[in-house]
Amino acid sequence: MNALSLFNPAFSNDVFDALDRGLGLFTPVSSVAQVAPKVDVKETDEAYLMDMDLPGLSEKDVEINLKDRVLSITSVQEAEKEEKGKEANEVQYLIRERRSSCFSRRFTLPEDIDSEKVEARFKNGVLTITIPRKPENQPRQILIQSA
Repeated sequence: MNALSLFNPAFSNDVFDALDRGLGLFTPVSSVAQVAPKVDVKETDEAYLMDMDLPGLSEKDVEINLKDRVLSITSVQEAEKEEKGKEANEVQYLIRERRSSCFSRRFTLPEDIDSEKVEARFKNGVLTITIPRKPENQPRQILIQSA
């Protein structure tokens, strides 16, 4: 069986009995949807703050780029290579959902950001990006000089 499938317990009480009988009691899953991680964006007078939940990832798994006010957050995790050897031949996957994962999120940032001071932290599966705002130009009085 080459397609990803999930067992439907409504048809049998014992997964292994169903496999032994070869009755095709597995229902194929048409496609696994790639879900982009959720993000919260907050605004203060000094900065924009983004919090993104990335459970199971580390800072090494995520790449952040900023170009022309477009912030890109991406991750690509490749599947672990299957071991080639005597022991690897003894085990065959029936369902393998944890092979690889990837996501990409892009955000167009406002014009008042200070792109040189953007910072990112990763703690307990949460990526926090701090995007400082440029201070507003304060009006100033211009002294008129006599000729």
